[in-house]
Amino acid sequence: MDEKVTTAATSEERAEAEQLRRREDVQRALEDATGRKRKAPVKARQKVGLLVYLLLLVALGGLYYAQRLDYFDLLDRYRPPLQRFTLGAMAIVLTLAVGKFIDSYLICRVRDDASQYNLRRVLRLVQVLVIFFITLSVVFANWYTAVAGLGLGALVLGLAVQTPMTSLLGWVYILARTPYRVGDRIRIGEATGDVIDVGYLDTTLWEFGGQYLSTDHPSGRIIKFPNSDVLSNAVWNYSWPLFPYIWHEVKFHISYDSDLEFVAQVMQEVASAEVGEEMMSRVRAFRELLAHTPIDELEVHERPAVIFRVSDNTWLEAIVRYVVPPREAGRVKTRLIKKLLERLNAEPERVKFPKSNMR
Repeated sequence: MDEKVTTAATSEERAEAEQLRRREDVQRALEDATGRKRKAPVKARQKVGLLVYLLLLVALGGLYYAQRLDYFDLLDRYRPPLQRFTLGAMAIVLTLAVGKFIDSYLICRVRDDASQYNLRRVLRLVQVLVIFFITLSVVFANWYTAVAGLGLGALVLGLAVQTPMTSLLGWVYILARTPYRVGDRIRIGEATGDVIDVGYLDTTLWEFGGQYLSTDHPSGRIIKFPNSDVLSNAVWNYSWPLFPYIWHEVKFHISYDSDLEFVAQVMQEVASAEVGEEMMSRVRAFRELLAHTPIDELEVHERPAVIFRVSDNTWLEAIVRYVVPPREAGRVKTRLIKKLLERLNAEPERVKFPKSNMR
């Protein structure tokens, strides 16, 4: 009785979560259609940061104006470099203030966390490049000398750090083509895990599975690989935003003289009770995607499907296949195995499993 109540409560929670996600999707679609998007509030700390930059800019402007007055005749010899350094400091503060403004009033309004993360990374890189060139213009009064030196240094540096430069290009490719984003569950090469950081040179995964686990459970380890790998390796993304689900299955070995119709009925009933309602809406979305491609959708079922296959040994494989979010695959499979065995073991005359002395 308690198990049924718990199952019912879990189903209600899943239904409420699904309804909430749908409301958010509808709200987002309405905002995109009407052009009326909710504004994210600017935090007090962000406003204080902008005020600090503004005060610094005013103070540096006052210092630059004071340097032009005749009260500093003793510093005539150092006046030009001082003015150049002050202008450079003003330009750097202005760059930081503009970046703070963009982050506080524009990027914070982006609803998607992964997009916010990527935009902040790009903004940071642009700020670093701008500050770098401002520093060059301050240190080198002669632009021709600075550009020539920079070009020669870039050539030598490019030859010395070819792999990091390729990884930087890989980062640009990840932002432009989005084979994965922060929060996605992916596999690339032999690495599998959830993306927790996409840096300028490398990507960090929180590994799941791995050599010590047989299930899709976090292993406690992190994996780092250079972004250049994305240019030369296939990427499996289990969290595609348009269809963030995967097909999963539970498999049992049964004898040839089992009641296959009964086995198929029981497996489909149990699986439908567990994931049936959610699966119908997910498969409908999948079919809408397929409608825009030449892929044949004859094998796409709205409810869990049961199939039988001949095993390599002397048994049949009874398989039930269903759709599930990748991070819930292990939990759903465990629940299904328990419920399926409870139902199938209750009919030993109709369902014959391998015995310990018959394997």
